Amino acid sequence: MADRPAAARRWTILRWLLPATILLALAGYFGPWVGHRVAGLVVMGLDLGEYVKFLTPVRAGQIALWREGFYLPLVVASLSASLIAFRRELRYPWVVRGLLLATAIVAALNLLPPAWTPQRMLTDEFRQQAAALAICLAAMAFSPLLALLPRRLVAVLVAAGALGAAIVPARQFLAVLPTIADLYHQPLTPGWGLWLCAGGLLALAGAALWFGWERE
Repeated sequence: MADRPAAARRWTILRWLLPATILLALAGYFGPWVGHRVAGLVVMGLDLGEYVKFLTPVRAGQIALWREGFYLPLVVASLSASLIAFRRELRYPWVVRGLLLATAIVAALNLLPPAWTPQRMLTDEFRQQAAALAICLAAMAFSPLLALLPRRLVAVLVAAGALGAAIVPARQFLAVLPTIADLYHQPLTPGWGLWLCAGGLLALAGAALWFGWERE
């Protein structure tokens, strides 16, 4: 009996920690990964999936990249929001559920390339993005059904996805940063967006595991 107030407090913290980490990761993703005093030279995490296609070492195959890996934070944020929105254990009010689903949609739609068309999305270049977009939108649409999945399964899926989304884009970005520095003719360090995105995703992974193993 004496432990119930403490358990309730832990669930209250967890209830708001999960969406907060998703939003932090997205804020970092849309923040500067390459900072510059000239606005036109700032590169966001969102830009990198397209930006790296034009780097000479990448085009020449000297730096091997999985281009779509730069979109993993969007995919994980979208799927995570859909997976937690209707969880019975979290007891979100309807307004929060609506905001989580809106977050899932916004993150998913940012997978679309500039000047996209349906025909362009079916080409080899964008097929993986199209598949990820379809999966994210389907997860959003079936979010109430996904809430029936076992809690620990959801926790492991979110944690594993968040861990991968923190590591893969960061490693690839650090691999191309010297090339970008050569283009700018100045030394560059990673912008705050990278650290906030990676930190938010790692926090999401930790919060997901806490969610999976916290006693009700």
